[in-house]
Amino acid sequence: MSRFDALARSLERNRITRRQALWLLGAGTAALSGCAASPVTGKTILVGMSEAQEKLADAQVAPHQFSQDLGAIQDETVNRYVAELGKRMGGLTHRPLMPYSYRVLNANYVNAYTFPGGAMGITRGILAELDDEAQLAALLGHELGHVNARHAAQRQGQSLIAQAALAGLNVAAQDSNWGGVMAIGGQIGASALLASYSREHEREADALGQDYLVKAGYPATGMVRLHQLLVDEEKAAPSLLRTMFSTHPMSHERMQAAQAAADNQYRISNSQDARRERFMDSTASLRRIRPTINACKNGETAMAAKQYTAAQVEFESAIAKTPRDYASNLRMAQCLQAQGETGRAGTYASVAREIYPQEAQAHKLSGVLALQQRDPGSAFEHLDRFDRLLPGYAGTTFLKGIALEGIGNRQAAAQHYLAYLRQSQQGNAAQYSYSRLKAWGVVK
Repeated sequence: MSRFDALARSLERNRITRRQALWLLGAGTAALSGCAASPVTGKTILVGMSEAQEKLADAQVAPHQFSQDLGAIQDETVNRYVAELGKRMGGLTHRPLMPYSYRVLNANYVNAYTFPGGAMGITRGILAELDDEAQLAALLGHELGHVNARHAAQRQGQSLIAQAALAGLNVAAQDSNWGGVMAIGGQIGASALLASYSREHEREADALGQDYLVKAGYPATGMVRLHQLLVDEEKAAPSLLRTMFSTHPMSHERMQAAQAAADNQYRISNSQDARRERFMDSTASLRRIRPTINACKNGETAMAAKQYTAAQVEFESAIAKTPRDYASNLRMAQCLQAQGETGRAGTYASVAREIYPQEAQAHKLSGVLALQQRDPGSAFEHLDRFDRLLPGYAGTTFLKGIALEGIGNRQAAAQHYLAYLRQSQQGNAAQYSYSRLKAWGVVK
């Protein structure tokens, strides 16, 4: 009997031996990670994703993260300006054929991030703080540096090795611990793809970004001033930059390195125009609502600390300044929901849906609020709309099942619970789904 036949029989009996598990562990790890040449240095690097997988990860995960950040701003002038600058800079990189894309997001916190295939998000919170086009080019250049050095793929490769080592320890300790092996190569989520880079990766992205910045015709000091702005912001309001600094660890050393490069290898570039006037003209509409953005930012900080009354005051201020601001109305709805005021929360969520019907989060919130208000029919409609706008979110499948059960459509609810369990088998939602299916005789 061959090794494969023996393994097949063991799988049938659900009795995997330690040797088989270790063999699968090695085979699975070899299939999931490998070595590649760095597009930047040409040196061999360990990666956990092929280029095709990098692009696929963007397609599958990026839309969900961008929606978590409340979608692209409804300002075609600003989005087009940033996209055109990004397109020009992307063509100067080591991987010019990657499918780069750029959008300014409704998020109020200060951050920018890029998925491994080049899908980039810049929050309106950081764009409103910049002073000129050279700083924006430095920001885009830094993010392009991460993509070109394949930092996300490298981090995934390192993660797979760590998982393999842990699973190997589990297998060695428990002959039948099949779960440890199966965990390797699990789904890559936004949180994993956007986890904190190492300082080495950040330094490399800085260096690449500064090089792209200069090649695009900007002064190298744009990178220095970007660092200075972020360091100053962190000193003034550290809680507001928590996310930025967790995904992009800052340091004076990095700023000093950028200054040294500007003073030496790129010193000729410093006579270049930072293009402040064009930046100011192109982002004028966004900067006009900067007080709204800051009020939202303050409200979100208060909400994170569960200071809901203070948060509500900030969101009221934001809405008074810009009544048709999607983010302000959605955050107000969330704040009121947290305080148990579902009726008022529903009103603001409805306004948010009207302002930005193509963005998914207001539909999801409306669905949850409808469930709280014992209106499962409306809840299902809102959740179904969310599902069509942003497919692939397992939690929506579960919530739609809850709504269908509330309507009394047990058969359809059971189908949704089964679909949810195919995506997730852990947590309270999974336990509830299974308990209902068992009670209905669908499973034993």
